[in-house]
Amino acid sequence: MVLADAARPRFQTYNWLMQSLELKIMPPIVTVITAALMVIVSLVTPALQIPIVARVLLAVLIFALGGVCAVGGFRAFGRARTTTDPTAPQNASSLVTSGIYTITRNPMYLGMLLVLVAIAVLLANPWCLLGPVAYIFYITRFQIMPEERILTAKFGADYTSFMTRVRRWI
Repeated sequence: MVLADAARPRFQTYNWLMQSLELKIMPPIVTVITAALMVIVSLVTPALQIPIVARVLLAVLIFALGGVCAVGGFRAFGRARTTTDPTAPQNASSLVTSGIYTITRNPMYLGMLLVLVAIAVLLANPWCLLGPVAYIFYITRFQIMPEERILTAKFGADYTSFMTRVRRWI
């Protein structure tokens, strides 16, 4: 019991730190920082020998798919006249569940993820794949999970039903 009591302040500090990071950094900024780190990694680690034409073609296709996802999500929010501010999901005026939102609950984040994958393909460096993986973990923990808590509180059963029908990513 004494050990558990001694660890409690550190655990509370950890929880406070994790919660203080929620909804703070705009996802496009996280994407740019991740992309920059991927480029740095590619400069100091060996790349795979894949023809540039193949890399560019595949990267363009993945990038375009990412753009379709992100723009589709953004436009759906615009049609619903609800906020696109990822730091203030509590300001959502309606729940968007149609269009691309029948495929993924987070098309804008998925779009940014695909852009990072396209960059990794273009760089042809296996270490760069850690960028998209880190992005998934960060965005899920510090953006998506807090949004889900807020939207569940705001929209109740409608949102929980949406969560059971549509996957978080794909």
